[in-house]
Amino acid sequence: MAPKIETSAMSEITPQPRIGLALGSGSARGWSHIGVIRALDELGIQPDIVCGTSIGALVGGFYVTDQLPQLEQWLLKLDLREVLRYLDIDLLAGGFIEGKRLIDFFRQEHIGDVQIETLATPFAAVATDLANGEEVWLQHGSLLEAIRASIALPGFFTPVQQQQRWLVDGGLVNPVPVSLCHALGADKVIAVNLNSDITGKHLRKNHNTTRQRFTLQSPLLNQWLTKLKERSNGKLDGFFNAKEPPHPGLFDVLASSINIMQDRITRERFAGHPAEIVLEPKLSHLGLLEFDRAAEAIEIGYHCTLEQAEDLQLLKE
Repeated sequence: MAPKIETSAMSEITPQPRIGLALGSGSARGWSHIGVIRALDELGIQPDIVCGTSIGALVGGFYVTDQLPQLEQWLLKLDLREVLRYLDIDLLAGGFIEGKRLIDFFRQEHIGDVQIETLATPFAAVATDLANGEEVWLQHGSLLEAIRASIALPGFFTPVQQQQRWLVDGGLVNPVPVSLCHALGADKVIAVNLNSDITGKHLRKNHNTTRQRFTLQSPLLNQWLTKLKERSNGKLDGFFNAKEPPHPGLFDVLASSINIMQDRITRERFAGHPAEIVLEPKLSHLGLLEFDRAAEAIEIGYHCTLEQAEDLQLLKE
């Protein structure tokens, strides 16, 4: 009779799957990521890997440096006047906003000069090489510089030069970086898609609707456009005319084009790199630049996550 082989208790233990969190692009709608992360924490889910694109990279960066509560506190006090303080306008640098003022604020008041490779939680941000359209994974060097490159939304933020490359928003190539989470070693991925319900929602179809669409009637945009016209010395008055036009305005076209692009790319990327859980907060009523509506976005992200609590708990098995 062959001897009985005893299996040790240690060998029977199944290792916990490594969970990745892919935080997607969506500009001001991205504050909902904060609510998602808060809900995940309440459910006892601590991601082992965090990847972000655009605003997802910003929120993810604050999360992996344990600065997310401070970011939320700052956002909840943010009003239109405060938002405008961080819009360092530069009409000659490939975008309306340089972004240096905002990044300097984060460096001095929050994150500091953190290097990505020193983080306790593996992190990476997605950007796009403006010269050839290649997807760039930022996994080393300054965390804030990686965030700045990832949020460089074309037409709004100026491009960022890194290692002889000009980088722009990662949402152009990978709006929800599930593939990057897998590449960094995630076994299962929670993806947060902010753009699932926004295609076609921001063109001006109803002139009586104000805050529900991304229009030039937004108080933030009106003040921003006023500053742009002042900086242009009157040369662009017609171009930046904030009166009701007979056709979609400049920002309507930019916002709707970005929405369409990111929605289509996200669908294609999900087909090749599906996530185990996809969270899709309903955020179509929030405009691309309505950064002053953080409380609303955070709550939507929080409740969207709790609605999938049962499926999320299964990820740990």
